Amino acid sequence: MNDPYHPFRDLLKKIAGGPHTSKDLSREEAAMALELMLTQRATPAQIGAFLIAHRMKRPTGTELAGMLDTYDRLGCQLAAIESPVLPLVLGCPYDGRSRTFPLVPLTALILAAAGCPVILHGGDRMPPKYGVSLLELWQALGLDWSTRSWEQVQDLWQTHHLGFVYIPQHFPLACCLIDYREQLGKRPPVATLELMWSPYAGSARIVVGYVHPPTEQLIVDALHTRGVSEYLMVKGLEGSMDLPGDRPAIVKVCRSELAGDLSPESPVERLRLHPDEYSLKEAEIPFKTVEDWSDRVNQLIQTPQEPVLSHLYNCVCWNGGFYLWQSGIAESLEAGIAATIELLKSGQVAHYLNRLRKAFSD
Repeated sequence: MNDPYHPFRDLLKKIAGGPHTSKDLSREEAAMALELMLTQRATPAQIGAFLIAHRMKRPTGTELAGMLDTYDRLGCQLAAIESPVLPLVLGCPYDGRSRTFPLVPLTALILAAAGCPVILHGGDRMPPKYGVSLLELWQALGLDWSTRSWEQVQDLWQTHHLGFVYIPQHFPLACCLIDYREQLGKRPPVATLELMWSPYAGSARIVVGYVHPPTEQLIVDALHTRGVSEYLMVKGLEGSMDLPGDRPAIVKVCRSELAGDLSPESPVERLRLHPDEYSLKEAEIPFKTVEDWSDRVNQLIQTPQEPVLSHLYNCVCWNGGFYLWQSGIAESLEAGIAATIELLKSGQVAHYLNRLRKAFSD
């Protein structure tokens, strides 16, 4: 009992027994394992062994639910606010985007300008992908969340209903596993937590981006184990919550009011949305540089009627319309698309962004 490696070693032995003898962790055991790793009470050798063994075994929804319990216990939470619609927590992979034009910040601005509170979270460029981070995109729009204290982020959230949790500053414990991601060259299963975590003290709808089908059921199991009944799952571009514009968008929806209409075997509603049915089908826009991204986004926001922007404009309307519909701001997808067009052309999105910029400069 005096062995300092004893608690974590037993957890490691349980999942690392190989294809015939390894066992799944309970929710409580998984929560303990992540806490011991984040607080560095497990040794580097133990942490590396756990992460690779867990990847090879494949995580369970119960294990990820327990790890999310630890995130809630050790992490930060924005204060609950009064809102006629549930805030949306937009979950995207922390290792970013490298191929396709990110629309997440634009979608967040449209939602917030329309009255739907939005929370995002992430850090700097991260292995193994090292794609462009959400932080860099916000910085390119004049909003540097890395310079904001937690008190300032809370104030911006309360005043403007937009919040970004910058992990290195606001939840530094979650950064201690980044070096392991680099050394292993693979995302460990705990990276899936980034998609599901809600750093919010009240009720919210979680938007989870994903790519691989096995991840889909894993996320559903984890959220349902935690009693989460408000979420969207989007098979988005590079694992983000951006809807593709050149093919049908595959979405799973779970809402508390749907619970009575859905069977336990099928606890979510599946949507297959075709952008061409709304005259918004567009080939995906490649991501080039942050500077190019910033120029195009600023031009779209400030002069949304320029015809040269029609390609990006359609992609933005497709995404903005969908999320306005799903947030409850708009009654239908068609109404959401029309509302997005009005928000852009009337200058409401530009006005909202300018107010945020002023708040950051004060």
